[in-house]
Amino acid sequence: MLPRPLTFRQRILWALLALGVLPTGAVLVTWALTLQSGSTAEAMRTAVAESGTSGRVLIQTLDTTRLSVAERRALNDHATALSTALSRAQQISAYSKYVGATATVVLLLLGAIIIYAGSRIAGHLSRQLSRPIGELVEWTGFIRRREALPTEPPKRGAPEFGVLRDALREMADDLGEASRRELEAERLRAFREVARRVAHEMKNPLTPMRFAVAQLSRSATPAQADALDVLATESARLEQLAREFADFGRLPEGPAAEVDLAELLGELCRTSVPPEITVVFAADPSTPNILGHLDPLRRAFANVLRNAGEAQEGRGEIRVTLRPKLDGAEVRIADRGPGVKPSDRERIFQPYITTKKDGTGLGLALVRQTVEVHGGTVGVEENPTGGAVFVFWLPTHSPLPTGSGAGGEGA
Repeated sequence: MLPRPLTFRQRILWALLALGVLPTGAVLVTWALTLQSGSTAEAMRTAVAESGTSGRVLIQTLDTTRLSVAERRALNDHATALSTALSRAQQISAYSKYVGATATVVLLLLGAIIIYAGSRIAGHLSRQLSRPIGELVEWTGFIRRREALPTEPPKRGAPEFGVLRDALREMADDLGEASRRELEAERLRAFREVARRVAHEMKNPLTPMRFAVAQLSRSATPAQADALDVLATESARLEQLAREFADFGRLPEGPAAEVDLAELLGELCRTSVPPEITVVFAADPSTPNILGHLDPLRRAFANVLRNAGEAQEGRGEIRVTLRPKLDGAEVRIADRGPGVKPSDRERIFQPYITTKKDGTGLGLALVRQTVEVHGGTVGVEENPTGGAVFVFWLPTHSPLPTGSGAGGEGA
């Protein structure tokens, strides 16, 4: 059986311990050199002692009676100096032994402290390095599986690990948002294809039906006229539904052109709102024009204005404001109707979602599609005075192709 490989933490620990061996080895070498120097000093002391002993023997064997007074005085001085030297040598020897023993104990303690501190530091550093790296590796697994990251990441390791965690969290959020947008775009593509086919299938029989109803109405009896009115009304409704399906299944065509939002919104405030509703329009003169398709934008803003009027049952006030924001223009359309519940503020822009009895669920979906094709955003907020506020933002430079001429039909 093959041995289990070392974990990342164990590898770091062993590497740090190996680095700690170097200073410990230096201490041991110094200790060995100290002991070696003590042995040499001991040999020197032994040689001095032997020389002193031989000197004493020599002095004792001399016949001092035959020496002159000066010679005896010199011999006595030499004997005194020799005794003093030997005494000092003995003191130095005792002191050296004490110092050597103390130094040995101190070096042993210092070596033990260094080894203990090195192992503790190595263990601490291995944990400080391995735990955050292990957590980040685990986070990459979460990101790969598209799972949510921990909401409260542990504050471990150096500050750089915190920066890396924040970067991974931001990347995961961006990937999640990109995935969500990709799924939403795929879903909208499927909706558009279905809407295009449904509109095509509905238009084929509707045209002859409308002609037939119109022809029968010329010679119908009063009893038949009532039934034909119902047929005309419902066929007109189906035709409008087919038109909305066709618009949803088609994107803007042709090159983009410059659009004056102040002029467009001013016209819609006069033509798309019932006269019983007061419209207050305020436009900042510094608002830039945008590049886009005029007809789809007109339909989108007109749709929201009609919805605002219907939300107030044909009475009340609508406030429309236009101002520059970032590198584009912001449009706010506020009504004083019942408002939109927070749980519905995202759903109402989805296809086939409606709160009206006779709604198709495509109106606001068309609005969002038009705005997003122009590179903008649309959302709904609560009106502080009651009701809802639809907030549009359109960039000055649209991602649509630019060129001269008017924008094409579509939505």
